[in-house]
Amino acid sequence: MYKIREIKAKAEQSETMVQEICCDIKKLDFAKKHITTTITALHRLTMLVSAVEQLQVMASKRQYKEAAAQLEAVNQLCSHFEAYRDIPKITELREKFKTIKQLLKSHIFSDFSSLGTGRLKEDSNLMHQLSDACLVVDALEPSVREELVKNVCSRELTAYQQIFEGTELAKLDKAERRYAWIKRQVRANEEIWKIFPNSWHVPYLLCIQFCKVTRTQLVEILDNLKEKPEVGILLMALQRTLEFEEELAEKFSGGTGSQKREGGSNSEEIDVDKSESNSQNVSDIRKKYERKLATQYGTGTEHEKESHNDLFVPGAGFNFRGIISSCFEPHLTVYVELEEKNLMENLEKLVQEETWETEEGSQTNILSSSTQVFLIIRRSLKRCSQLTKSQTLFNLFKVFEKFLKAYAAKLTARLPKGGTGIVAAATGTDGQIKTSDRDERVICYIVNTAEYCHKTSGELAENILKIIDSQYSDKVEMSEVQDEFSAVITKALMTLVHGLETKFEAEMAAMTRVPWGTLESVGDQSEYVNGINSILTSSIPVLGSLLSPLYFQFFLDKLAASLAPRFYLNIYKCKHISETGAQQMLLDTHAVKTILLEIPALGRQSSTAPGYAKFVSREMSKAEALLKVILSPVESVADTYRALLPEGTPLEFQRILELKGLKKADQQAILDDFNKHGPGIAPTQQPPPQQLLPVAPVAAQTAQIVAQAVAQPAAREDVLTRAAALGRGAATTGFKRFLALTEAAKDRKDGPFRKLFNA
Repeated sequence: MYKIREIKAKAEQSETMVQEICCDIKKLDFAKKHITTTITALHRLTMLVSAVEQLQVMASKRQYKEAAAQLEAVNQLCSHFEAYRDIPKITELREKFKTIKQLLKSHIFSDFSSLGTGRLKEDSNLMHQLSDACLVVDALEPSVREELVKNVCSRELTAYQQIFEGTELAKLDKAERRYAWIKRQVRANEEIWKIFPNSWHVPYLLCIQFCKVTRTQLVEILDNLKEKPEVGILLMALQRTLEFEEELAEKFSGGTGSQKREGGSNSEEIDVDKSESNSQNVSDIRKKYERKLATQYGTGTEHEKESHNDLFVPGAGFNFRGIISSCFEPHLTVYVELEEKNLMENLEKLVQEETWETEEGSQTNILSSSTQVFLIIRRSLKRCSQLTKSQTLFNLFKVFEKFLKAYAAKLTARLPKGGTGIVAAATGTDGQIKTSDRDERVICYIVNTAEYCHKTSGELAENILKIIDSQYSDKVEMSEVQDEFSAVITKALMTLVHGLETKFEAEMAAMTRVPWGTLESVGDQSEYVNGINSILTSSIPVLGSLLSPLYFQFFLDKLAASLAPRFYLNIYKCKHISETGAQQMLLDTHAVKTILLEIPALGRQSSTAPGYAKFVSREMSKAEALLKVILSPVESVADTYRALLPEGTPLEFQRILELKGLKKADQQAILDDFNKHGPGIAPTQQPPPQQLLPVAPVAAQTAQIVAQAVAQPAAREDVLTRAAALGRGAATTGFKRFLALTEAAKDRKDGPFRKLFNA
């Protein structure tokens, strides 16, 4: 332990001794460091004083090349004295240096004022002097370079403003001369501007200022026009402007010239069926250049200065496309009006020249005018997209909508119309539509054409969406136009049904003229059935070959919904029907049912909707049930009526008694018995055979039946069928009968009726 304590004591003594020795050494080290720093600072100060004096001499003698190198040296020396800014000598030197830089700047700006005066061509030394001066400018603050370039560009554009402002050349039709002027200036100064370093991009910045000045002048010209500008002049000026912008964009693209052009050639490839565009939105271009050009060189916020610096790098912060041409946008309404006028004139011409027949060998069965309509739209879209993709293109899109709606109206106007006027009313043909075989073909062509237009108009909207500015994307849709063509299809198919209804009129009238009460025997089907079969045999194959399966089925549903109930009601219009007559009529009913069920095969359709056959069977079974009631004995006629026609009314039962040929006294006894088991009726004056029920009572009864359908959902289908029958009985024309039938059955969930309203 003693040894350990001894060692510890000696260690402490050694540590104390070392500290005493090092203390003196540290002081010497610090002294050496301070002396070295002082010597270095004094040496640099001597160099700075000498350099500033030399720079002052160079500046006064305009020795720019030497001054540029000296500036770099002084700047580096000054950076070493940043910590000594408060020392009077350093402050004095910094102020002197600042004064020298101002002197250099004033000399350089004065020398550059000789640009454009012709002195450079006479004095070659001056060019070298200005080239050296650019080195000095680079050594000065960046704001000096910006100011110098701005002054150079402004002097170059002074003559331009004098020539094209307030003179004969300040017109739209002289716009091309503006762009020719700047091109000449750039070419003429190409050799002279070699004095500027490439990094300054003087031609690039000159073109930016030129575009800014030109836009301002063109806006003033357009705003001061007393009348609407002539479309040709306006479009020519716009086209030349777009071409000039494209040239600038290619020239200063910064290596992006291989990219797809946003206008010009790209626009030429626009097609209704296939369109592509990589163009930048005009609105984005406008915001960009307005934001950048609104900031004057050397002013504005720090963010604006940083953004403005991008202007000195071609292709980095500026896009020439749209910089001038966007000012034409508010004044292009005259162009849209001209396009609309041309479209409408072409439409009238197309409709006048339309043969309403398809071309021989055509597989589409559509009218040639429809393809021409979209060809015209494609050309119009191509012209507009070469000029603008903003508001004007959207306005033209609205014109396309109007144009297509007008074409849909032309197709509707070509459909056969029903008879009108006093003569038609007197002859009983008011509202009836007569169609020939050619009319039926034309109607099918119109259906196919409307379907083609419905599809193509949707594709047109999709293609416009690809090229129009994004701010209009939500507004570009063709639903209204497509609804118009859907309406044309529906009206055309209804016209087909009405045309066949009119053809059936003679056969239905012949059915009522058959002496059913005096027939002696039952034979083959009657002549009126053969007539119905002949009408369908001549029309259906043609319709089936021309219409698509979807629309042919649509047509069949409507035809069945018209003919089957009509046949049922026509039985009531007959006079006396004997037992033999009822048997013959029952045979005819089965024949008509068979004809209706064979229509799909007649139309060469491979498959039909299952609901069609079900509907035909159900509707024709009502006629069969009615005839079975007529065939039943007088004693059991009431019970048979209730069993086979549970939805029948007392008035219909009364009419059945008349068809059986019973006397009024016998009818009254049966009616009294019938009233005891069901709703009673008061004896009324019988309606004529040709009209089952007056219109007003039918409306009241129909409303009562529909209310019953709401109260008893389970019986909805039967009740609606009954309401439809009442509506058909009140109708006097084929159109009214069909309308009453379909309107009353809209609420059905399935079956052919529902298909009419879902199509």
